[in-house]
Parts: sequence; C-alpha cells; structure tokens
Amino acid sequence: MKSVLITGAHGFIGRHLSRYCRNAWQATVYGLGHGTFSGAELARLGIHYSLNGDVSFANLQRILHKAGKPDVIFHLAGGNSIAPSMAIPEEDFQRTVSTTCELLDWVRSNSPETRVVFVSSAAVYGAGHHQPIDEQAASCPSSPYGYHKRMAELLCESYSKNFGVKTSIVRLFSVYGPELRKQLLWDTCQKLASGTLQLVMEGHGRECRDWLHVGDCTRLLCAIAEDERPYFVVNGGTGISTTVEQVLRETCHYWDQRVEIQFNGQDRPGNPDYLVADIACAAKFNWFPSVTYQQGLREYVDWFRNTQLPQFAC
Repeated sequence: MKSVLITGAHGFIGRHLSRYCRNAWQATVYGLGHGTFSGAELARLGIHYSLNGDVSFANLQRILHKAGKPDVIFHLAGGNSIAPSMAIPEEDFQRTVSTTCELLDWVRSNSPETRVVFVSSAAVYGAGHHQPIDEQAASCPSSPYGYHKRMAELLCESYSKNFGVKTSIVRLFSVYGPELRKQLLWDTCQKLASGTLQLVMEGHGRECRDWLHVGDCTRLLCAIAEDERPYFVVNGGTGISTTVEQVLRETCHYWDQRVEIQFNGQDRPGNPDYLVADIACAAKFNWFPSVTYQQGLREYVDWFRNTQLPQFAC
C-alpha cells in the first residue's frame, strides 16, 4: 500500500487524483495546501488527513509526524493560470517557485527515497508553435505563469542531478472535467445558465488547444509516478488540436441552446495561439487518452446542469 502526499489536494485536479490514488492503488492519501474539507468530503475523496496551510518546511514536518515518509508526492500546489500571474506576478512566483524549492529541499533532507511528481504546464513552451510540441522543444514562456513553472522545473532538475531527488515533470495542457469551476467551460456554462442568446468572448476563436480529460490526466500522473528513472519530462495531452470556437459551439450544442458566438478579436496577454502536445513519450507508459473532447464536454454540461444550474434559478 502506497503512502501519497498531494499538495494542492483541495484543487480541481487534486480532488480527482485523491480519489484515483485511493481506488487504483488503495493508497493512504494525505493532503497539504489551502482549503479545508468536511469529514464527508475527506471520506468521499479518500483523503486520510489534510492540513490547511502553505507548502512549507514546517507543515511538511507536521505531515511527516502524522503520516511518515510518503512514497510519492504529487506537487500540484502553485499558480494555476496565466491571468493572475499577469496581475500579481510576485504572488505567482511565491506560490510556484518558492514552494517547489521548499518541498524539494525538505525531500532532500527528510525523505530522500520519495518520488516527486511536479505538475507543470504547457505554458513553458510559449508562442510560435504550429504543430504538436514535443518535450525537447525550446522553452520560451510568454507569461509570468509560464516562466515560474519553468523555474520550478529547473529546480526539480537541479535537485535530481545534484542531490539524487527523484523527480518527474508532467507538462499538462488544457485539463478539464466535472468540478472544474474556472476558465472557458465554466464561464461559458455560467453565461448559458443565465439565458443569454449571445456569447461575446475574448480572442479570435482560432486559438488551438489540447483538451485532456481529468480522468485521463490522473491515470497519466499515476503511471509516471511508478517509473523509476531519476528524472524525466512528459507531456500530458491528447495530441488533438481543437479551436476555442469549436469547443464553444459543441458546448452550446450539448446545452441545446441556439446562441450567437462572437469574438472581440483582441489577443489575450500571455496566451499563445497554439498549444497542442506531442504525446509519443506518454505513450511509452502504455497510456493513451480514453475520453474524446466531445464526450468530455457532454459530461461537463451534464455535471453543470445537475449540480450548478439550481443556483442560477434561485
């Protein structure tokens, strides 16, 4: 039975990953990060114990005394999108870079056999791409969020090569699914729930993204955690390019509402036009995406209607 620590367990991916680790590995799961769980939530998510607080040396020591040394740490805590990093870059740096350094140094000195899986982002690749991006592509971020993720990656590489800390980096593309309460799908469903007949969105709609269902994401993270190599980098995506306009039209279709979709034509700061993964490395783990974005969008719309729509009717 594995012992797993998830930083950022209260977040979207963290919640799904907790359940998956409990069900697939029969793991004892511990959480660390901002946010509190009720007793019912802990039971539903399969989290044995969760500490509400920063990813700091002191809080990691508290987890150690409570749980012992973890076999795997999934490090999800940190900045989570481009826009906040553009508004408050120093806070994004602290959340991503400083916490990663603190975590790695704690592992080095207190739990050197623990594998660290750092959840990074396709934002490290930046702009200027026109075909699926492999892991050897140059890193040229176009936002503080991307730069900070890249800095954290370099810390992982340094601690692996200099101190023997076993680290894996997963560069996730556009992860979505039930319980996601931010970004494009959430904003779109909120507008549809309000009864709008017109969607006016930022950008031009031709931006290409790679949509990875959260269920496929958690399977990939766990497959990577079982690899024994001391350091490696893997993309987390599907390899399939879908434009923002396509996703919006499909979402409206599954909502069963005729809506006019317009774009303001203005580029969003820090957002590349093309982010699609080459997933050849992920395939070496005998992992392949199983949920099409059409299936995932239908599932998301159904989840929103069943759990969120009553709030809009009040």
